This record gives sequence, C-alpha cells and structure tokens, in this order.
Amino acid sequence: MAQGKLAIKARIRSIDSTKKITKAMQLVASGKLQKQKSFMEENREYAFYLKETITDILSSLSESEHPYLAKREGKSITIVFTSDMGLCGGYNANVLRMLEKEIGNEGDIIMLGSRGIHWINRRDFNVVSTMSDLEDDCYNELSQIADECLRKYRDGEIAAINILYTKFINSVSFEPTYVTLLPIDEPAEKNEAYPIEVDFEPSGDQILDTIVPMYLRSLLYSYYLETKTSEQASRRMAMESATDNAEEIRETLELQFNQARQAAITQEITEIVGGVNALE
Repeated sequence: MAQGKLAIKARIRSIDSTKKITKAMQLVASGKLQKQKSFMEENREYAFYLKETITDILSSLSESEHPYLAKREGKSITIVFTSDMGLCGGYNANVLRMLEKEIGNEGDIIMLGSRGIHWINRRDFNVVSTMSDLEDDCYNELSQIADECLRKYRDGEIAAINILYTKFINSVSFEPTYVTLLPIDEPAEKNEAYPIEVDFEPSGDQILDTIVPMYLRSLLYSYYLETKTSEQASRRMAMESATDNAEEIRETLELQFNQARQAAITQEITEIVGGVNALE
C-alpha cells in the first residue's frame, strides 16, 4: 500500500511539472496572439482597399484581353502555409488534410513551414520550392515567391496561382481556406443604376502591369499574417486544453491517493484491534 501511495505522489509531482510548462506556453502563445493579431489587422485594411481598387479597374476593363485576366487550361501552382513549430493542435493536420484530399497532387507545390516540408517530403507531390523559419517581416521573401509565380504565369508555364492558408475568424475559430490569386476574377455584380466611371492615365492594361504584382505580394503577405495569427490561436487553445487536462488528472490522482491513505489507516486500525483481541 505504501508503494502505491508513493507511486501516486510521484505521478502528482510529474503532472504538476507538466501543468507549469503548459500554463507557461499558454501565456506565451496568448502574448504572441495579440501581437500577430495587431499585425494582421493593420495589413488587412491595406489589402482591403487595394482589392477594392483592383475591382474598380476590372469593372471598367470588361473587354480587356490582359494576361492577368485570361482563363486558360494548364497546371496550377499552389502555395501552402504551415507552421515551423508543433504543439498547435490540429492546425497543420487540417491544412495538410485539405491539400491531400481536396486538392491532390496535381500541379506544382510551394511549401512554406518546416512541418509541412517534413510531411510532403514523404509523399508523392511535385514540390518546386520550400521555405521555413519565416519571420513577421518576411515581406521581401514572400515577394520573391510571388514574382517567380508571376513570371511562370506570364510565360505560360502555369495557368493559375493558388494559395492554401488558415483563415483567422476569431480567437477560437479558424479554418483552412483555398483561394485562387490568378487569373483575377472580374466583379460578379455591377451596379447598373449607379455606374462608376473610372478614367485611367496611363491605360488600364498598363496599370494592371504594375498594380497586379503589388496586389499579389500584398495578398500573399496578408494571408501569411492570417496564418500566423491562426497558428498562435490554435497553440493557445491546445495549451489551455492541456493545462485543463493536467488539472483533471491531478484531481483524480489526489482522490486515489486519499482513498489509498484511508484504506491504509483502516487496515492499521483493524490490525491493532485484532492484536488487542488476541491478547485478551
């Protein structure tokens, strides 16, 4: 019985140590989440107005044959965002499950994040580029990826540029999302009652040559910030859940320890009473 109590106490000490670690990681993830969320919201406003500008231009270029608007057949290239670190719940698993089941291994893949790189290297995908250990100020690195994809698109090597990222909805809700960056879709609805006339100087097609690359770089960076924010939110939730589970296990072990101690006391009392009765 004594050995059983010692074993339970050892497990309680181990659970306490684990709980301290998960609680600390939860606090760190909470701090990083606030920081990433601030970056994301600042960039989201810029990306929103840039997208509105693109929409206004496209609404006035319905007859344009610009390469960025052309629909053609061929393979696509998909940029996939994953994390560099683990302990973030199902964050990476959800993205990679969508890549494997819904997108498949058709076309080229650019994998960002060491977790995704390790996963995809063991599978049959056509990986053309990888990158890991990206920081918050990685706009230049992402711009290089965007420019290379644009070059392939203009040269006709690919027919579409897609991205698979994790969309941040709120601190407890985020989901993998697949979007097409190029070719750019024309506005689905136009306001015929109050049409907006846009004059271009230089021409609309020339403006597209400049603004579409800027738009693509901005979107890629914006999606990266959403992905990083979702990662920290997922890690905070995972560590919070681990802390709560550790507390539940500790309470269960304490109950077992008290039951074992009570059983030992009862046994000792029984032995004493039995010894006294034997002496009478």
